[in-house]
Amino acid sequence: MSEEKVIVLQPKRKDFEEIYFSGKQGSLFFSSTTKGKMITTIVVGLILLIMFFFKDDFTKEKSGILYFVSFLFLLCAVFLSVSINKVSRWKKQVNHYLNKLENCKIYEIRFDDNFFTVNIDNEKETSEWKDFNYYDSNNEFISVEGKYSYMLPRKSMSEKDYSYLKQVLKKNITE
Repeated sequence: MSEEKVIVLQPKRKDFEEIYFSGKQGSLFFSSTTKGKMITTIVVGLILLIMFFFKDDFTKEKSGILYFVSFLFLLCAVFLSVSINKVSRWKKQVNHYLNKLENCKIYEIRFDDNFFTVNIDNEKETSEWKDFNYYDSNNEFISVEGKYSYMLPRKSMSEKDYSYLKQVLKKNITE
């Protein structure tokens, strides 16, 4: 493959959204990042609420348990808010990227034996093959990670180009 190969993509926002926000990835409270923390915070909050209702039944020595559970609830709430912030920032970045794709005129991938270049409206990101450390493909999309990371939906290119790109990535990216 000494010559440069060009694959032109026809990006549709819907195709990218189906992949980025599959499952509950876009949910602030129940994405894979926040779900466990949300459930833990709810459980600890319920325990604290129950303990608060029965606080009069505690002896003076056992009232420290109420303070400890209150501290745990506060800790859980802080960790949950950090995770929600992380998901919110990710979601904002994805929406910014999708807005950019929605309005783009040119979206193409160029590659040869040495380089892999993504061109979105003449904003080019060029990487050497060694800059990539991982790729994955399935029936819906190809994911490439390295110096730059890309998610390329199957629906945005022809079947022939999709198959060829998978072969080239498999050959050039060593895991």
